[in-house]
Amino acid sequence: MLPLNAPNLSSLPDGLPVPGYDRDRLRTGIVHFGVGGFHRAHEAMYLDRLMNEGKALDWAVCGVGVMPADARMRDALTAQDGLYTLVVKAPDGTWTPRVVGSIKEYLYAPDDPEAVIEKMASADVRIVSLTVTEGGYNINAVTGQFVADNPDVRHDLQPGVAPRTTFGLITEALARRRARGQQPFTIMSCDNIQGNGHVARRSFVAFATLRDPELGAYVEEHVAFPNSMVDRITPVTTDDDRAETGKRFGVDDAWPVVCEPFTQWVLEDAFPLGRPPFEDAGVQLVEDVEPYELMKLRLLNASHQALCYFGYLSGYRLVHDVSQDPLFADFLLAYMEREATPTLAPVPGIDLGEYRHQLIERFSNAQVRDTVARLCAESSDRIPKWLVPVIRQNLETGGEILRSAAVVASWARYAEGVDEQGQPIEVVDRLRDSLVTIAGSQRDDPLAFVKNRELFGDLAENERFVSTYRTVLASLHSKGARATLEDLAAS
Repeated sequence: MLPLNAPNLSSLPDGLPVPGYDRDRLRTGIVHFGVGGFHRAHEAMYLDRLMNEGKALDWAVCGVGVMPADARMRDALTAQDGLYTLVVKAPDGTWTPRVVGSIKEYLYAPDDPEAVIEKMASADVRIVSLTVTEGGYNINAVTGQFVADNPDVRHDLQPGVAPRTTFGLITEALARRRARGQQPFTIMSCDNIQGNGHVARRSFVAFATLRDPELGAYVEEHVAFPNSMVDRITPVTTDDDRAETGKRFGVDDAWPVVCEPFTQWVLEDAFPLGRPPFEDAGVQLVEDVEPYELMKLRLLNASHQALCYFGYLSGYRLVHDVSQDPLFADFLLAYMEREATPTLAPVPGIDLGEYRHQLIERFSNAQVRDTVARLCAESSDRIPKWLVPVIRQNLETGGEILRSAAVVASWARYAEGVDEQGQPIEVVDRLRDSLVTIAGSQRDDPLAFVKNRELFGDLAENERFVSTYRTVLASLHSKGARATLEDLAAS
């Protein structure tokens, strides 16, 4: 097997497509924070698609890592000259590879914060994009306000320090561009958050204002924050994926990306300094993203939460196995049809009935091998944003909440940290310690979990929600997850 790097591109096997453009001609136009599997299966892929058509050659990506875990990506991409193999896994077992070349360089901020700041301050950079997860915007889930007492935020607000956070790095770059008479770059969120552009604006304006009120006013008035809806199931790359990629395609890739065939990107067209011709690569450029993002968050993302806790407690570890079980598939469809869809406005160009069934088909793709544990992670950043709004709207309108409340109960049961066979569950969440402690007390106080106002607001004071939630939680404790779902199916 040949190591993947620029000198070896011309020597790779014929069955592995490589960039059809001269990468030496690329100029960096986008700085991206949070280069993980999703970014590389999505935004970087769309750019590579354009570049292979001879377009967007001045929109190459400079990846940036901020977190300690990003050092691994630095090492992998630096050794491979930014190249990686993207493998699309179809349900019929077909693997379709391509080497993506749109990431021109990678900077690890803890190594050299100044290099990251100056890269963004360069006039060539016109977009700074983000996939920093739902928690990366430092917004309180209940109040919607920026958390100013975050220790790293407090550090970055001290004069003259080397920034540690995304906020500190980007804001310093904006301040330098302002001082130099340059226009600000566009900040483009690609995270699964409703109104992700609005959320990004709130975070960066808040941070800039804390640093300097005049700078905050400048960011609010002059920096564009387009909203977007992004979609492609991209599981964590495993050692088996690496080995199989090498075996099938003759390439030694330290960090390939695997994903499903489906991909979608709906993007608000708000880029004062210009943008790549994304529409030529299949991106939907629209004036209003909200109908699309609500569809995705409340149908796809919330359905992932609907299957993962019940699925894990029932003994499933792979998403396609859960989704192929008729009991779970029927539960998801009933949630989508009877609880989520009634909260949605019409979505231009989308048949919601077809979309719902397409989601079950996507979840059932055995080739992707997405894990249930991945879907169960970071629930405190997901449930409040994806599922709780469905519950609230249906409580206000008299709609059904049975299945939504059941999902919350399944999370509460999962958060106890012990499965139905008495084996430990590795709860992965920024609030893990407090969640596990609270969940551990709920056999004595059934409402302990939902009394957490940071996550659920006043839901524990709503009689209709509480009645349904308590019934399901009691069933999970006495009968188990599968029997509880069977009872729900009969309701």
